Amino acid sequence: MSFDVPDGRYLQHTIRRPQESIMTATYTFDVFSSLDGFGGVRGGDWGGYWGKQGPELLDRRLALYEQKQRMVFGANTYRAFTELLDLGDDTSVNDLWVTRMRQLPATVVSTTLAEPLDWPDATVVRGDAVDVVARLKEDSEVPLRSHGSLSMNRALMAAGLVDRVQVTLFPVITGKSGDDPIFAGAADFDLELIESRTLDGNIQELIYRPTLHA
Repeated sequence: MSFDVPDGRYLQHTIRRPQESIMTATYTFDVFSSLDGFGGVRGGDWGGYWGKQGPELLDRRLALYEQKQRMVFGANTYRAFTELLDLGDDTSVNDLWVTRMRQLPATVVSTTLAEPLDWPDATVVRGDAVDVVARLKEDSEVPLRSHGSLSMNRALMAAGLVDRVQVTLFPVITGKSGDDPIFAGAADFDLELIESRTLDGNIQELIYRPTLHA
């Protein structure tokens, strides 16, 4: 299974661009994807990372998450992470980068969760995700990153708050079992490729700068 899980519905916002002069923290939407654009699967025997992970991918993920940053999750993604970590029945949840991610400070956007959370340094912030992240971008002294939280991040992209879309593209097509279409219902965007790498010979990591398509 992958770690990309959707969240509930978010309010629709008028598309706007943030004032770059006050937006200081970079926000990265970090997502795993099959070639046909799904973040997860329903049933089947794929396993974590669709069974395609190798040492280069795992080393790269650990290097990314060893950097100082703050995680941002929606409530459903937070719940899914903690359930997976508690069960521990998927080997991917025990990988070093996942352990490191759980050690990072996190902001969980939710109207239903209450502290304390089962996360060493997590804060619940109530309100709409667009408003919460806009404030975080002004106030945070470290970059912001979100892994999963698909519907939340689609809303943040539409509001012009996502600076980087980092897609790790796995060499699979999940036409029958694909679940959680990553960009279903998203706005239209032009993407500027600013970084790319091949991991373990067949996994592509692509980092884009998104711009709303006029």
